[in-house]
Formats: sequence, C-alpha cells, structure tokens
Amino acid sequence: MATTKAQPKAAVMPAEKYEGLTTQQLIQIYRLMYLSRKLDDREILLKRQQKIFFQISGAGHEALLVAAGMVLRPSYDWFYPYYRDRALCLAVGMTPYEQLLEAVGAADDPNSGGRQMPSHWGHKKLNIVTQSSPTGTQFLQAVGCAEAGRYFHHHPESAAKASGDYRQFKDVAFHGDEVVYVSCGDGTTSEGEFWESLNSASNLRLPVLYLIEDNEYAISVPVEVGTAGGNISKLVSGFPNFHFAEIDGTDPLASYAALKTAVDYIRAGNGPAFVHGHVIRPYSHSLSDDEKLYRPESERNAEVERDPITRFQLFLVREGILDEKAVDALEKDVEAEVQEASDRAVEAALPAPGSYKQFVYSPDLDPTSSEFQTEAVHPTPSDKGASSPERTMADLINACLKDEMRRDPRIVMFGEDVADCSRDEYLKDKQVKGKGGVFKLTAGLQYEFGSDRVFNSPLAEANIVGRAVGMATRGLKPVVEIQFFDYIWPAMQQLRNELPLIRWRSNNNFSSPAVVRVAIGGYLTGGSIYHSQCGESIFTHTPGMMVVFPSNALDANGLLRTAIRCDDPVLFLEHKRLYRETFGRSPYPGPDYMVPFGKAKIVRPGHDLTVVSYGAVVPRALQAAQRMDRENGVSVELIDLRTLNPYDWEAIATSVAKTNRVLVAHEDMLSWGYGAEIAARIADELFDELDAPVKRVAAKDTFVAYQPILEDEILPQAEDLYQAMARLANH
Repeated sequence: MATTKAQPKAAVMPAEKYEGLTTQQLIQIYRLMYLSRKLDDREILLKRQQKIFFQISGAGHEALLVAAGMVLRPSYDWFYPYYRDRALCLAVGMTPYEQLLEAVGAADDPNSGGRQMPSHWGHKKLNIVTQSSPTGTQFLQAVGCAEAGRYFHHHPESAAKASGDYRQFKDVAFHGDEVVYVSCGDGTTSEGEFWESLNSASNLRLPVLYLIEDNEYAISVPVEVGTAGGNISKLVSGFPNFHFAEIDGTDPLASYAALKTAVDYIRAGNGPAFVHGHVIRPYSHSLSDDEKLYRPESERNAEVERDPITRFQLFLVREGILDEKAVDALEKDVEAEVQEASDRAVEAALPAPGSYKQFVYSPDLDPTSSEFQTEAVHPTPSDKGASSPERTMADLINACLKDEMRRDPRIVMFGEDVADCSRDEYLKDKQVKGKGGVFKLTAGLQYEFGSDRVFNSPLAEANIVGRAVGMATRGLKPVVEIQFFDYIWPAMQQLRNELPLIRWRSNNNFSSPAVVRVAIGGYLTGGSIYHSQCGESIFTHTPGMMVVFPSNALDANGLLRTAIRCDDPVLFLEHKRLYRETFGRSPYPGPDYMVPFGKAKIVRPGHDLTVVSYGAVVPRALQAAQRMDRENGVSVELIDLRTLNPYDWEAIATSVAKTNRVLVAHEDMLSWGYGAEIAARIADELFDELDAPVKRVAAKDTFVAYQPILEDEILPQAEDLYQAMARLANH
C-alpha cells in the first residue's frame, strides 16, 4: 500500500477565518454600521434644529441589519422592513441622501415623496416595499409577496403585459430562488398577524426570511411582559418547515453566518427561516420618548458594553485589519458624506401645494371612463350552449369570475370555503361534487382552474386581505372573499391602513389593486346580528378604496368585471338577499360586459320626487314608487347609485333640479350612515332647487335581530319608504 508524506497545514486565509468574508468586506461592514449610526445622529440634530419633525433610530441594530443586507440581493429579493432597518436599506443600496430626503419630507424622496414619517422605508428600484406605521401588517403582505413570486415562477406566461386592464401598468419581475425579507422588533411579535403569517409561511413552505430584532423593549414595555417566557424563539419553535437560529445580533460575523445559512436554506426551496437576533437600543424609542423614565442608569450602562459599533471597531483593530489612523480616516469620510447629504437634503425642493391630490387612485386607468362602458351581448335560445335567458345575481357573478379567470392568468381567488374541495383528490376521483363558497358563488372555479389559482384560506380575515395586498403589489390580481361582512373586522387594519394607502403613501411607486368580495346585508329571516349587518360608510370614508354595491344581476356582472380589470383596490359588496331574488335577474351579457364606476342608473324615471338608493333597498323603493304613482299620482324618479365611491353626483343633481324633492334611502342604520353625506351635500349645493327638506329612510340605530318581527321593524321596508315618499310629496 502506498504511503504519502504528511503535508504541512496551509495558512488560515482571512476568508476562511471571518465566515468567508474578505478584509475589504469587513471594512465595508464597519463603514455601513458607522454610516447608519451617524445618519441617526444627524437626524437627531436636525430635529433639534427644527429642520425635520420626527426621528426614530436604528441604533444598536446595525450589525444584524448590515449582515442581512450583505446576504440578500437588492432588486432581486423583496424587502418588507420596519422602522429600525436603516442599516439594511443602506446595505442594499439606498443612499444617505435618499434617507435624509425622507426626513425633511422632500418632493424627490424615493420612499414616499414627503408623505410618510422618517424611517418608513420604500424604494421601488431596490424592491423595498413601502412600509407603514402599524406594526405587524407587513408580515402577511410578505407572505403574499412570496406566494406571488412562486406563482409567477410556475406560470411565467402570466407575467406578460396586456392592454386594456391593470396589467398594462403593472411590471412583473420574479426569480425562482428569490427571498422575501420581513422584519420587526420583539414587541411586534405579539400582534396576531405575525402569528397568522407564520402559519401560512410554514404551511406553504414559502421563501420568507423572518428577522426579529429583539432589543428587549416595545417602547417602555419589556420583552418579558409582552412575550410569554421572554423569548420568542421558544414560542415559535414548533412551526414545521422552518429553519431557526437565535444569535447575538450585535456581532456582525455571527449575524452574517446565521443569516447566510438561513438564506441558503430558503433559496434551496426548503421553506422559510426565522432568525432571532438579540440587539440593543442605546437611544430612546424615538425623540418623542424618554427612556430614563423606565430604564435605570445601571441597565443603560450595561448596554454600552454591547454596542456593535465600538465592539466591531475594536475587533478590526485587534485583528490588524485597520489601525487607529485608518479608523479615524474612515469615520471622517463617513461624517463628511453625511454632512454633504444633509446639506443637500435640507435645501431640497418640498412637495408642491396641491400635490396631495395625486395618486389617491390610479393615474393610468380610470374606471369611471368610457373604456369601461360596453354593451351587453345576450345569447338567444338558439345559440349553441346558451343557458336560461334569466340568470340570478349569484349566477352572473359566478359567470363573470369564470370569464375573467379564462381571460387573465394573473387572477387568483381564495378565502374561507371558496374552493370546491381542498382535498382535490376527492374532486379528481369524483367522490364529491365540491362546495364553492357558502353561497356557491365560486362553485366550479377550482375544478376548472386548479388548486394553485382557487384555494381555501385559514379562517382568518386579516390573513386573506393581507396576503392579497402582497400578491397585488407584485402584479397578481387576487379576487378574495370575506364570507360575511359581519366578520370583516379582523381585516380592518389591512383594509384601512394598507390596501387603499399603498399607492398614495409610496407616491405611486407601488400599488395594490386587489378585489375584496363581501357578502353583506339583512332581509334574510333569521340572519340575526352577525349575518345581517351593513356598514359600508366606514369604507366609503377610506380614501383610495373603491366601493361597489349592485342591486341586480346585470349590474353585478358588469361592475365586478370593471373591478377586476381596473387598477385600484375595490371592495365589492354583494347583498345576500339579492343573490337569488326574482328581482333583477338578467340574461348572461357576454364575457366583456362592463359597467363604469360612478355612473348611477335611473331605475324609474319621474318628475315629482327623487329617491336615491342602492343595494337591497332599491327593489323595495321601486315597490313604493309604483304604489305612489298608482294610488297618489306621484311620479317618483328612482336612482340606483350602484357604486358608492365614486358616486354619481351629477345624476343626483340633475334629478333634484327636476323634481325639487329628494329622499335618500339605505339599509344601514340612519345615524352617521352613507345617506348623511348625500343629504348634506344636497342641502349644501342644491338648496335653491329644493321645495322641501331632504329626507332619509334607513335602519334603526341598532343591530339586526333574529326574530323576523324585529328584523322587519329594524330594517327599512317598502311601507316605510312609501310613507316617507307620501310625506315628502305633501310637504
């Protein structure tokens, strides 16, 4: 057997010694960390000089965040940061000048154009998705973003642009091994949406990197108060498919090694990763906070020894990578860069007065325009495959969803019970017929389009809407369902602070034109409190959200198609009582029938009195109007608004000028209801046209009861409308 002479050990190379990092990379890490700290200090100075108006720092988090920036890929991976992530944003390419532009609220600020507070990061070119203040909302959006990337990877043809709808203005970029980064502090891990996101990321094995920056305080609340046992890693360790790591986040080398392992795990397609970094917070929560009120000097002094800036500087000197002269030169160079960026930023142009009006809605595609007005093409009984000429609202909503999913491969549909059967082998083997929603409006969609386009969600409304926000931001068109309006409230944070604001708060750098379908309303006989409520005025009070409320099958079909094709988020309210009513049935209008938003329908022309309504009150108002004509000779003009935001003020004004009397009727309760705004505007702008006070008919100021006797008394009935019309006509 041959023998070989022992070889001497090779000298240990720096790249092996320092977690694979070169000495130049180590110097760059320190420079980025120091730059981040100096930008915090500069903003604090600017705040004290009253040149900026708020400051919240990332001090103490720099080592962990620079390490994250070095293992991730800007303009390739996607980023959902939080307000302490200054160092991450610098590491992936945001400049000090760009960060200070946000601090002063400059017009050219790439984060928000002066619309958001400092440290609310967003950068279109770098894939840093616009951030907001509500803690935790970013997690479900990150999950949806990851789902969208996976979908486009599996269906690359769906990324193609198309003219005539939102796709024309929605660029799509994706990579098969992309990572979605999302971060938060220890306090945010108490939010329910954080836990909902972990459930979905785990269940779907999504490429999401969770980075928890644990500085042990949520403003003044210590971690052991907010987190059972004081350690989030112990609580989440049971989630399957995750890679977990808990590290000293003040050590850049330990952070880099752990994050590189985590990212490699994700890129290999294994699932999500959860990295819990223990960091410090050497400054108060923000300049609006004084940590001396709740942290003793002994605790604050103990943190000084863990400061990542001083620790890493000493490390570089001790290792002979930099000497004190080189450190001093580097720091002076950084300080000069910060000074120059600051001087430029405070002189930068501010947003022009009136510019706040821009980007509440899409500047590219107007759903009120004639582009969205097409004629119905009704099949005749002799047409091959033509079905019954009269279809219900439920039928025509289902038909529209099928038409649009055939036309647009970017549409995905999910919610509670919307799939035919989650165990799709039962469908394939024809063991079951399939559900398709509690009202059957999505029946057959999963069967035709597959489980990657139509699927059930967890029973969690925020999960549904939050994921939809992330998907739509990436270019998908999620059409999601909230099963009952009465249960929409867990999603309120996403529906109020996220979905409708993304375009405006990012200054049109990002948008999220999702469609949220919701079954709403009473008149059910037995629906009771939690299956019968309205509340649409809460959402019409939300800028950026289109709100649609059809009263009949044909309008439901055409308006839903407009909602799907438009470039803005839409809340599409479907009245449960109208799903299968005899009233308002219609033949199928063809696959391209659309109704523009903001265009009311004159249901019944008249000249003596105007009634403005929508939803299930329309057929009741029509009954009352017909009776008024028959019994009293009063000609009532009935206007169906169809969309509540935008609404057709011109149609209202034209009618009131003709009739000089107006009644506003809706199903939601009277006080602070939608009709109050219409009535107030009529009184304000059309006072000279009126021969009588503006009247309203609506539900009583209570909830809907179970017993039909009480329900009928609470909700506006045809008799209530008739009596109100009669009093108004006789005024």
